Amino acid sequence: MRIHFIAVGGSIMHSLAIALHQAGHQVTGSDDQIYDPARTKLDKAGLLPDKDGWDAERITEDIDVIVLGMHAFEDNPELIRATILGLNIVSFPEFIFQQSQNKHRIVIAGSYGKTTITSMIMHVLKSEGRNFNYLVGANVPGFENSVKLDEDAPTLIVEGDEYLSSRMDRRPKFLLYQPHMVVISGISWDHINVFPTEDEYVDQFAFLLKSLEKAAVVIYNENDQRLTNLAKKYVDEDRQYLHPFGIPSYKVKGGQYEIKIKGEKQKLQVIGKHNMANIAAAWEVCDLLGIEVVDFLKHMATFTGAKSRMETVSETENKLVIKDYAHAPAKVQATVEAVRERYKKRNLIACVELHTFSSLNKEFIPLYKNTLKKADYKIIFIDPHALQKRRMPAISREDLVKAFGDKSLIYLTESSSIEDTIRKCQTGDDVILMMSSGNFDGLNLKNL
Repeated sequence: MRIHFIAVGGSIMHSLAIALHQAGHQVTGSDDQIYDPARTKLDKAGLLPDKDGWDAERITEDIDVIVLGMHAFEDNPELIRATILGLNIVSFPEFIFQQSQNKHRIVIAGSYGKTTITSMIMHVLKSEGRNFNYLVGANVPGFENSVKLDEDAPTLIVEGDEYLSSRMDRRPKFLLYQPHMVVISGISWDHINVFPTEDEYVDQFAFLLKSLEKAAVVIYNENDQRLTNLAKKYVDEDRQYLHPFGIPSYKVKGGQYEIKIKGEKQKLQVIGKHNMANIAAAWEVCDLLGIEVVDFLKHMATFTGAKSRMETVSETENKLVIKDYAHAPAKVQATVEAVRERYKKRNLIACVELHTFSSLNKEFIPLYKNTLKKADYKIIFIDPHALQKRRMPAISREDLVKAFGDKSLIYLTESSSIEDTIRKCQTGDDVILMMSSGNFDGLNLKNL
């Protein structure tokens, strides 16, 4: 096929473009700005646009499919031209579904843990020599690209989120995949710019459950009461397709986690109670795919995590720097508690960057209350440009102290002051936890 990507620089968009190019399709793309790592990857694949910006002349009648990204607005000249020509315009979730209708589709959903659970399943299936396709929102060790889509694999593992498919298709992405098996890790309000109330946000997961075929399997976190109620309400009454999971038995000894599933024990490289729950979710999927528990745990022992998920940036005898993608309240709290559980006696310096629309919204910020409670030093960084870009009002230290419920909070608005502040918080036996879905305004974390 001849396929053109409008807004090819997106995290999934560029990976999908590369995957389709590798599968033999004729692929082109465009974007007004493309940042690394997408820029370098597209250039290496020979897919980097010859110039930044939109150009209607790129859109010709011989294009079979236009894949439209979230970054493209309704007045995009390439989109307008494609509409005039009557071309087939789809979002990437819709495209993925069209190309996988003959596959067994497994979607990993939920407000948190999606990437890690998806990565765990991918790691196990690859270790077992299984042939499968996948789509995941991060770089996973052992996988060259974050998307693989071909005709041969019988199974597709997808990280499916609740955000809009595109500006032309405002359905949540996970609705478009029409899964045969779905995992829901938990529900915690996010994306306030799209779902202004918590009820509207929760409704998206109800829509997902109601949309499933009668025989679809639902794997859900039984410790989330709201999710449990939804699952039992919308899944077949005989419950044969409901598979609850919780936090399995585990212990921490000498800083190392050991998990126990179905009587089998295994020491792990990942840490945190939330990751024990993630493993339990991944096990339910792998069990249903016919993998033995002994083999599953053996492969879990070699799983180190997806990039930017509890990633060790640097480590010396008395200083450890960890980077994590956590930014929403539930993610921040789970990450801080995991690091505290692992490093009980060390000085924990937790630094969070608030830069998403939700996290910068004064109505949403109170959801962060007590999320940093387990840290010894608590630092919040907000880049004023992030507020200006979203046309949002300034946030004061008083706003944050009230929202987070902590008078000791340190508030920074310049990335240049982060290093000095962290240096002053150190005691000589430190764990520095940097949490953001951004990049702290370009701060080199290795300098810490």
